[in-house]
Amino acid sequence: MLFDRDGTLIEDVPYNADPGRVRPVPGARRALDRLRRAGIPVGVVTNQSGVARGLVGPDALEDVNRRVEELLGPFAVWAVCPHGEDDRCACRKPAPGLVLHAAAVLGVDARDCVVVGDIGRDVEAARAAGARGILVPTPVTLPEEVAAAPEVAADLAAAVDLALRPAPAFPDLPVPPGAPAVPARPAASAASTSTASTSTASTSTAPVSPASIVPVATARADTEEPA
Repeated sequence: MLFDRDGTLIEDVPYNADPGRVRPVPGARRALDRLRRAGIPVGVVTNQSGVARGLVGPDALEDVNRRVEELLGPFAVWAVCPHGEDDRCACRKPAPGLVLHAAAVLGVDARDCVVVGDIGRDVEAARAAGARGILVPTPVTLPEEVAAAPEVAADLAAAVDLALRPAPAFPDLPVPPGAPAVPARPAASAASTSTASTSTASTSTAPVSPASIVPVATARADTEEPA
């Protein structure tokens, strides 16, 4: 189960380079620990354009992510996009690169992952990778993003409740420009792999330290992604 960082797991402090300003959202640790107890690997997929803008240095990013782990526990994978909006990379959400990378590190199919985030591009990245997306709205979430989301949860606890249930059938969301098409899962296996279940625990890797974070993709998409 993969989570956006800012606005989802921790309070959104734009371009935060100070570990002392990291504040988990209410219920974040309980929700994550519930998944860990169930044997479900948890990870982070996060856009960090402050690096490209020169507002957050690599060491500061590492320090902030370490503080997140101190407060919320270890994550099996960190996938971070350090590029800016104009870089046209393949990893910055709503492109699927972060989700695909995290799934590869965990040794699972992206279609067996659940992605939780607070804005539309989190859900779009999940869709582009073939994963299941759950939106947890905050005051910055646009009404149209809520309306377009296939699944909406009031908070992280409710998102985990949804994730542990079979995925509902819903219409396909638009694929972001430049994102590769994701083949449909054969009907025979869709029901059995609708979420990242406890069976994925045996294929997960040891937790990845934030110190080892590197850009997960440098390839450029064919068209510029939305802001």
